[in-house]
Amino acid sequence: MKAVFISFNQAYYEMIVSIMDRNNIRGYTYWETVQGRGSKTGEPHYGSHAWPTLNSSILTIMEDEKVDHFLKLLHNMDKQTEAQGLRAFVWNVEKSI
Repeated sequence: MKAVFISFNQAYYEMIVSIMDRNNIRGYTYWETVQGRGSKTGEPHYGSHAWPTLNSSILTIMEDEKVDHFLKLLHNMDKQTEAQGLRAFVWNVEKSI
């Protein structure tokens, strides 16, 4: 199993959940409002007067064989509107109950 953490502009939420639904990725935890800035490009998302946009985050656990395809779909979506901002990170799940 793999954990996939996605941080993204709030505008992407419905699109990401739709991708998950179409690919039978069911369970996730969602944080509606998170703040931050990217390490490479993009503007800060602080929800302030100067930087009004905000991010959201999703953490989902999935079978190893689904990860590459899911990341490819997210990457293709991100390429269409790179200024919005989306990043995904993957790590191993050691155990679950």
